[in-house]
Amino acid sequence: MNNDIRPNVVFVLTDDQGPGDLGCGGNPVVETPNIDAFHAEAVRLTNFHVGPTCAPTRSGLITGHYANSTGVWHTIGGRSLLRGNEVTLATVFADNGYATGLFGKWHLGDNYPYRPQDRGFQETVTHGGGGISQMPDYWQNDYFDDVYSVNGEPKRFEGYCTDVWFREGMDFIERHAAEPFLCFITPNAPHAPYNVEPAYSDRYKGRACNPARERFYGMITNIDENFGALTQKLDELGIADNTIVIFMTDNGSGGGVAGDADHFVVSGYNDGLRGAKGSPYDGGHRVPFFIRWGNGNLVEPQDIDTLTAFVDFMPTMMDVCGIDVADYEQLNFHGQSLKPLLTEMSPEWPRRAITTDSQRLTNPVKWRQSAVMTQQWRLINGKELYDATSDREQRHDIAAQHPDVVATLRNDYEAWWALVSEQFDDSIPISIGADQEEEACLRAHD
Repeated sequence: MNNDIRPNVVFVLTDDQGPGDLGCGGNPVVETPNIDAFHAEAVRLTNFHVGPTCAPTRSGLITGHYANSTGVWHTIGGRSLLRGNEVTLATVFADNGYATGLFGKWHLGDNYPYRPQDRGFQETVTHGGGGISQMPDYWQNDYFDDVYSVNGEPKRFEGYCTDVWFREGMDFIERHAAEPFLCFITPNAPHAPYNVEPAYSDRYKGRACNPARERFYGMITNIDENFGALTQKLDELGIADNTIVIFMTDNGSGGGVAGDADHFVVSGYNDGLRGAKGSPYDGGHRVPFFIRWGNGNLVEPQDIDTLTAFVDFMPTMMDVCGIDVADYEQLNFHGQSLKPLLTEMSPEWPRRAITTDSQRLTNPVKWRQSAVMTQQWRLINGKELYDATSDREQRHDIAAQHPDVVATLRNDYEAWWALVSEQFDDSIPISIGADQEEEACLRAHD
């Protein structure tokens, strides 16, 4: 494609916001008018799955590989560092003439060669670790007037963190409006701690079940306000129709629901799903995915319930942006391009099995907190079986009635485990003394 017709990409990925934490998702309390309006204009993948926690999801999105294969099966302890041999979406886009930027959360390494500026993003403004105020972050950061890393150099910014990420992202977009660009805006909100200006949380007093959820919803409403400013900016610059805009979240809800010992929701709204952040049930990893592209000949705005996943994101973005996936066959994507689903009515789609899990250990353990999924079935932890087409809340374990289905899905898991475990024993070292990072700060977080 010529530069003047290649689409831009703006990817907004929020943190710990679950499938029920949006007005357009049916939540009767939280106010998200701008995202709701975008939802009405977008193609919605309603059966889209990620990792049950944040860093694993992010690794799969930008590599097209399952998280465990990339070395990212935890969020701390050196198990959130993206393997050096992984080629990222940003690197591919940069190599194909795109300006690339990331503003917000990275969570795939704070030392060379794992930082975003080492992995294809030409301009970066980020906090440390997996959230503001975590150990790798700058001392005394608290979401307001914080110090962030600008391509590795500390700089203090005025304002609330989410406002900063969107402001810096929109500045990047404006500076690169005349050329193709890839812009990631990845707020740490609404991840805990739930710090937000009272103007946003006070509107939920008496409407949410506790003060923490009031602040959680306030953080989401602030995100929504910024999202509205972003879409308005694209309109003002005259590039909205040639810009692919995606809104997505990274895992199940962190603050919008509470569950019992069996992961059933007992407080809050979860779009009828069982489980929240960290859970192998759908509520832990089934997330919103809304995509709009005015010039892209997408199907009309609608829900698409076909089983899809985070490993499909990179090959899909390459495909729709005119980057020949066949030229990168050596990357051996674990996912596939979703372009047919986005541009064709009722395309042929093969049976596929997708697996996700939540390890959160030093070394992965087979079957731990896992879900094997097909269009109809969910196999949980290798034992429980649910029919996703008739039992959305996964209340009725029917494994005993369908031993053949269980056996098939267990075989699918075995094939997935063989794929992702090939590099389990390979080290992911932090570089000491590299020219790209002359002074390496070692953090207990990693």
